[in-house]
Amino acid sequence: MREVRLGDHGPAVSALGFGAMGLSGAYGASADEKEAVATLNHAADLGITLFDTAESYGPFENERLLGRALAHRRDEVLLATKFGLDFSDDGRPGPLDGRPEHIRRAVERSLRRLNTDRVDLYYMHRLDPDTPVEETIGGMAELVAAGKVRHIGLSEVSADTVRRAHAVHPLTAVQSELSLFSRDPLASGVKQTLDELGIGLVAYSPIGRGFLSGAIRSVDDLGPDDSRRELPRFSAENIAANLELVDHARAVAQRHGATPSQVALAWVSAQGAIPIPGTRRRAYLTENAASADLALTDADLASLDAAVRPETVQGARYTPQQLASTNR
Repeated sequence: MREVRLGDHGPAVSALGFGAMGLSGAYGASADEKEAVATLNHAADLGITLFDTAESYGPFENERLLGRALAHRRDEVLLATKFGLDFSDDGRPGPLDGRPEHIRRAVERSLRRLNTDRVDLYYMHRLDPDTPVEETIGGMAELVAAGKVRHIGLSEVSADTVRRAHAVHPLTAVQSELSLFSRDPLASGVKQTLDELGIGLVAYSPIGRGFLSGAIRSVDDLGPDDSRRELPRFSAENIAANLELVDHARAVAQRHGATPSQVALAWVSAQGAIPIPGTRRRAYLTENAASADLALTDADLASLDAAVRPETVQGARYTPQQLASTNR
């Protein structure tokens, strides 16, 4: 797979990464261990080098899974993980905590779970509203100086927060949701700020949590314990209303002999972001990886932007409580 630079001064990474969250129960029961390990290694075999996890996925289990699955090829991959909530040792979540003393504890636990001596990219998962971002970044910078972390980033933050943080220690990446359905980083000025400062944008949920694949036609396609059932965009009425938008991606895909998922990923790449889709199935993983070679034309991009406008997408991407912690 072709490589791109993560920001102006970050590491070279695959043009498409792997988001591992779904392997540990976010969209229903956790994946079978053997299949999950095989999927992660298949991703590396395809040339994917950026693997994304977080202590909150599971919680803890996703980091442990990556630590087991990729230990034998640790130097081939870049491990990105995130801290944020003050978890107890048994996984009970506490409040967001961006204080340096919490960050020091959190990274040591992530290092043990990931079975490694360094985190390649360490994010603050959600900004702690009670701790100045300068203090949080100062704590993360200490980890870089100590060699425990190579690069740092933030997730779901505003352009002003990016500037304040970057002034303390250079950020390598910001992670935000970005897809044809969710364009907050583009509309809020975050992407423009990242470009100005030379910071990379890593896009999670680039296939709209699977919706843009076209495989979800009704709420009945989601398992009873699938967390997407709680999101407004996946209510029965909103799924029905948004299906027409998916058909526009399908039409572009047909012109290229591609799939709607590949078009959705290629659109994200065309915005100058690195998509990190996740999947439990190796066949879908191979399909996603092939999107790195799909070049959409200007006409394709204009057609998609005209048809799938943010105001035409029905339902918010998160619940009101979840949205309160974004774009801080």
